[in-house]
Amino acid sequence: MPRHHQKKSSAPGGSQRQLRVGEQVRHAIADILAQGSVHDADLEGHIITVPEVRMSPDLKLATIYVMPLGGRDTELVITALDRNKKFLRGEVARRVNLKFAPDIRFRVDERFDEAERIEKLLRTPAVQKDLDKNPDQNPDSDREEEQ
Repeated sequence: MPRHHQKKSSAPGGSQRQLRVGEQVRHAIADILAQGSVHDADLEGHIITVPEVRMSPDLKLATIYVMPLGGRDTELVITALDRNKKFLRGEVARRVNLKFAPDIRFRVDERFDEAERIEKLLRTPAVQKDLDKNPDQNPDSDREEEQ
């Protein structure tokens, strides 16, 4: 029976080191894309945001979440970034001081779509009716009456 067990990190984004390295990789990729260092016809004319980078526990894999401005041509942008993966990995290796250059993969950041979906649900008439139906069950109003 092995004496060393792999502990699961309780932090949502991983360990402190994973978060720190992920943020460094995010800044490096964002700078490379902002400077226009990637010469690809499909990327020209697109402003790409990099909201998050998640690192594997061994720091050898970086999952980079990207979103083109306006959310248009996401598949085209992901394909173009995948084509230029070798160049981007080399640039990240130069800019971020790590023992190994992490392998990178690109994913579309879908948090904006999910937030919009939840916002629409909250604005539906059924939810508004439920909120208007029980105004006396507001916890803040109970505290005011007690004082």
